[in-house]
Amino acid sequence: MVTAVETMARPQRWSTPFGPDMTDETIDELMKYPIFGDIDADRFPGNTPLRGILGNDTRVISFQPGDIVVREGDYGNSAFLILDGNLRVVISPDLPQNLLGRASASKKGFFEALSQLWRNSWRPEVRDPDRYNNAAQQVHASSAGGATSFLQDIPVILDKHQTAQLGPEMIFGELAALGRIPRTATVFAETEARVLEIRWQGLRELRRFDNTWKTKIDTAYRNNALGNALAESPMFKHLSPEQLKKVADRTLFETHGAFDWHTSYKRMLAQGREMEHGTPIANEGDYPDGILMVRAGFARVSTHLGNGERTLTYLGAGDFFGLEELYHAWKNQDPDIVFGSSLTALGYVDLLRIPRQVLEEFVFPDMAPPKTSLKDQAGTEISADALKEWAVGRRYINGTRSMLIDLNRCTRCDDCVRACASTHGGNPRFIRHGQTFDNWMVANSCMHCADPVCMIGCPTGAIHRSMHDGSVVINDDTCIGCGTCAASCPYDNIRLVQVANLSGEPLVDDEHKPIMKATKCDFCSTNPGGPACQRACPHDALRRVDFRGPDPFRSPYQ
Repeated sequence: MVTAVETMARPQRWSTPFGPDMTDETIDELMKYPIFGDIDADRFPGNTPLRGILGNDTRVISFQPGDIVVREGDYGNSAFLILDGNLRVVISPDLPQNLLGRASASKKGFFEALSQLWRNSWRPEVRDPDRYNNAAQQVHASSAGGATSFLQDIPVILDKHQTAQLGPEMIFGELAALGRIPRTATVFAETEARVLEIRWQGLRELRRFDNTWKTKIDTAYRNNALGNALAESPMFKHLSPEQLKKVADRTLFETHGAFDWHTSYKRMLAQGREMEHGTPIANEGDYPDGILMVRAGFARVSTHLGNGERTLTYLGAGDFFGLEELYHAWKNQDPDIVFGSSLTALGYVDLLRIPRQVLEEFVFPDMAPPKTSLKDQAGTEISADALKEWAVGRRYINGTRSMLIDLNRCTRCDDCVRACASTHGGNPRFIRHGQTFDNWMVANSCMHCADPVCMIGCPTGAIHRSMHDGSVVINDDTCIGCGTCAASCPYDNIRLVQVANLSGEPLVDDEHKPIMKATKCDFCSTNPGGPACQRACPHDALRRVDFRGPDPFRSPYQ
């Protein structure tokens, strides 16, 4: 018997345009701007034409005076071109967190924390609706269908903060979009303005096929991010500004892996391919033409083992690859040096490639010999075993405060769950189950990632890093329950819950649809004494660990 099936075209990149209202007339208008009209459209391939990029990878957004366009500290995946009107970028001091849609975190006093035990409602997730109505943050829909924050008194802000004006045809936000780094400043509309938002895929193609765009973006990168990254590295601190500029001028930047890696990662897990390790960057045995400095993201260092690869360690922001080999070659005049290990992107990695000649001229003469290579240390504490391979394959190295439970000590009493619930309005902010290996379980609790992809796409900035301790937290007042953060979390550690009023009645909108809020572990950022789950465990089975440490699985009782 043949079962009937329905066929459909495989979804492609432009199946869902970035801006649904990008008509041919809108594209014609954009082509009148010199920044697009001067582009040689013939340089673009047939499957990625210039008009196709404008129609599918951009959208026009209108802003009113006071609208916040981007927030300092947010993670973004798009850049902006001003079409009409003026914007302002805040230079110093930074705007208060409450104006950016974020909560100002402060620790509760002892009695305030204790009072939660009898003040909690009998119904979980109770809220005071008036709190939303009277929030200092005004949120309204933009022309793009999202939400943006509104600054009510622009003259006061201009009086108290140093700002700079951004005018028509100026581009901003490209560094955060392509480099996977937080926004470095807040930008708001000074007048009525129209802005073209370009998602990172389109920005990448414009840079790839048009030299003007490539020069513009590369120059901005060198003038800002590249110089800062080199100046902050201990390897280059001894250089003068003139020498540092020479190094920056000859340094290349590159990216590897997928920017939205969480999508392919979830698909990979669903297919049982969690031990696959991403995009190769450098291979063991290759000639090293320079060192690689990780600027953002993570990369795996491995060596051949039989027919497979053995993880030695992983690199994060500020770490170098290939330094030992190049220094050895320079010191011993060895022309046949090769990489002693391989480097692979875990998700998305932003790199600086610093040429060998630059190092030999400016760095190696004044540098102490680097540590012994990882390959020579095989069998020591940092070498990989099956547990480390599992953690790398599951991308747990992204977690800075992961909930790790020793199942040999855990009695399943659920005291940790009850402690979390009593601290967070009746509902726990984690689930006591998760992926296990041997006697270890990584519970479904926010890991407060070093690369928090959950922040990308949040329309109001409600999910953000706490300025107090760096925890990833959600401002309940400005969360609109869209679910973008929950869908983006690679580890399924964010949940949407329906909220109720003070009487326990479910809150709904005008169409009788439930009001939802995103919830997750906030590391008890406002409670004294740290996370309640860990303090409540009677058997010390639960710990919060940084997977980037040397041995997060080592028991404190060993």
